[in-house]
Formats: sequence, C-alpha cells, structure tokens
Amino acid sequence: MKDSFKSVACTPDNSRFENSIKRESALYDRGNDIRTDFERDYTRLLHCQAYRRLKHKTQVFFAPHNDHVCTRMEHVQHVASVATTIAKYLGLNDQLTQAIATGHDIGHAPFGHFGEECLNKILGVPEEKNAPKKFWHERNSLFFADYIETLSDPYGDQINLDLTYAVRDGLICHCGEIDQQAIKPREDKIDLYSIKRPGLIQPYTWEGCVVKIADKIAFLGRDIEDAKDYGIIDEAAYRQVLEIVGETLGFSENAQKMANQKMAVNTTVLINDLIVDMCKRSSPETGLAFSEEYFKFIMELKKFSYAKIYKHYRLQKFQDYAKLILDTIYEVLMNAEVYIKSNKAAVEAKLSEIVAGASRYELLFKEFENWLSKYSNYKTRFDKDYKKNRHIKTAQVFDVENSESYQKCVIEFISGMTDQFAMESYNEIIQF
Repeated sequence: MKDSFKSVACTPDNSRFENSIKRESALYDRGNDIRTDFERDYTRLLHCQAYRRLKHKTQVFFAPHNDHVCTRMEHVQHVASVATTIAKYLGLNDQLTQAIATGHDIGHAPFGHFGEECLNKILGVPEEKNAPKKFWHERNSLFFADYIETLSDPYGDQINLDLTYAVRDGLICHCGEIDQQAIKPREDKIDLYSIKRPGLIQPYTWEGCVVKIADKIAFLGRDIEDAKDYGIIDEAAYRQVLEIVGETLGFSENAQKMANQKMAVNTTVLINDLIVDMCKRSSPETGLAFSEEYFKFIMELKKFSYAKIYKHYRLQKFQDYAKLILDTIYEVLMNAEVYIKSNKAAVEAKLSEIVAGASRYELLFKEFENWLSKYSNYKTRFDKDYKKNRHIKTAQVFDVENSESYQKCVIEFISGMTDQFAMESYNEIIQF
C-alpha cells in the first residue's frame, strides 16, 4: 500500500540512520551544498569513471553495434527507475535508493556475467567454490567504490568516493540472482568485507532490498525484446512466452487467443505489472514480496530466458571469442609477474622495460602503466602527476613486489575494461 513503509524508511527518525550515513572518511565541506548525504553519494557515483564505462559493457548481447540494444548502463538506469518508483510509492528514501541503484554494477567485468566466469577460471576458482579470491561483481563494485574510483575536490586533489555505509552496503548486497519471494533487511551493521558469497546476506536497509528486487525486475522483459530484435527468439518461441503468461498469471484463454488480441509482453508492461504486484503485496511485517502467481511467473520467465536466450549458440560462439580475449590480455600482463623479486629496483627496471619496450602494445600498456602508477607502489614517469595528489587510499592498493597482489592488480585492471577496450587491446596484441 502507498506509504506503508514510511515508518521504516532510512530517514533521521530511523534508529539505523546514523549508522547508514557514516563514512570511512569525511567528505570535504563545500560550504554551500544543498544536497543530502545520499544525494552526494548519487552524484559522486554518477560522475565516476567506472559508471561512464558501463555504456560500453555487455548486459546480455556482447559489444552490441545496434544502438537500440541494452547495455550495462541502460540496465542500471532501468534498475534505478524501477527502484525509485517502488521506493517513492512505499514511502522509502528514494535518494538512497537511487544512489545504490546507480552504483550497483560499477564493478562488473567486460562481457557481462560470462566475463566474470572467465576471470574466475583464470584465477583457478571453480564456479561453485567460495574461494577467498573468487571474483564476484557485487564485491568488486564495493572495492571499486572504496579503493579505485576517485574524484577531484575543489583544490584539484584526487580523493576517494567515501560513500555512506548504506550505499556501500547496497552495492555488495544487491545480488538479484537468488530466487526469493520475499525479503527483509538484516538487523546488524557488519564489516562489509566479511561477506564471502553473493546473495546470501540481505541489505542493511529496506532501500537496499528494493534495489535487489528491482535488479531482478528490470532485465526480464528487456532481454526478450532484444532477443527478438536479433532473431534469437522467433514467433514460436515468443508464443511460449505468451503461454507462460497465461499459465502462471491465471488467464483462462490460451496463448493463441492472447496472440490474436496482440497482448504485449515487453519491458514496460512487465515492469509495470511486477511493480504493482509487489507494491500491493508488500508490508514491513511480511517483507518486500510478490504474489504467488507473479513469483511463479518470474521463475518461469527466467527459465525460458536461460533456455532460449542465454544459452543460444550465437552467444556461445561469442563467449569463445571473449574468453580468448581475456585470457590473452591476462597472459600478456602477467608476463611481468615472474620478474617480481625482493629487489625493488630490479622489479621497477623490468616492469619499465616491458612497458616502455612494448610499442606494439601501446594502447594496453599505456593504460596499464597509468593504473600501476595510481594504485600501486610501482613508480613511473607519471608519478609527478599522480602522487602529488592527495589520494586517501589509492596509492597502496597493490604491491607489485608480491605475486598475489600483482595478480589481483591485473585482474582488477581487466575487470574495469569495457568490451570495446578489451577487444581493441586483443587486436593490438595479435597484430603482426
């Protein structure tokens, strides 16, 4: 019901509010700011580089040339739209909701969820295993927000985002892949880096829970639309979607009659109906919930999408190409790892030799050298530009003299790439 969650919204009247607005380091004071803490978080995420790169990262269909096919950035905007609509209707804090939704995928790897699988195979982590260095984008979004992304303050210094606890919590707890009909926030404020697996720990706020559900709502219809545009699903497959609608949502007539009536199963229709159903069924007592019918509908539609879209042979063929790209880039960048010794001068000399001498890898190594200079103890000709600035955390994120830390440095560098940059770097590597 409308405003039914107003009493549990993350506002100053809520007992969790003070914990929610805490930051690791205080933000600078502009002296004339009219924004709330969560609005400042939203704009800090909106202006960071990781958010900008989402426009060239895969949602489902790899490196699309069709301007009308969904990218990761458009997906994020869909999630933000769905989440803020729900939050406003239920009486929750829509500013917090928008901030979490805007930043929730900044740690996504290139080539979508498959890119995430590739990085784990590179690390030698089986898909089902919960290893300490397992790559999962929810934790990586938190890592990028805490350690990688920086913005200029009024004095030109580069400083970390220093987001509030509630937003940081929403980033790492946003996983919408776990299939739950109803969810509630957890009670305790915890160390967010103690979370070891995606999807099992609920967000600290109701607003974070809304984003988690919105992440599930946002992609269902859009993936079907894009699949139709690409010819991945034909009319026969689309008729299956209509049958799912009829069977799970209780329509008495069959799919043929629904098709004759030109019933639409698309993004806007699905989003509207799912939002309305959830808003009607939810309460602070029972949690954010779908009706039995719509929950079954979501599950059946996801099953259809996996069978008919995500496992389609055209996507499988591109996955082979994407794996080759990421494996090759990783191997090239890790060639420096064998030269990491306790002798710092030798390390720096060898890395400099690799970077400076690899003229044929000019695109890749220029960016990698920038990355090393900004985020590690490796010194380059760029030091005077980067290290003069007041980085709160970035200068010592990675230790190039430590093999495990260097590997993480390479993996994180790759994870920040767009599809296009990864493909261009690969083409640069294989050129003769």
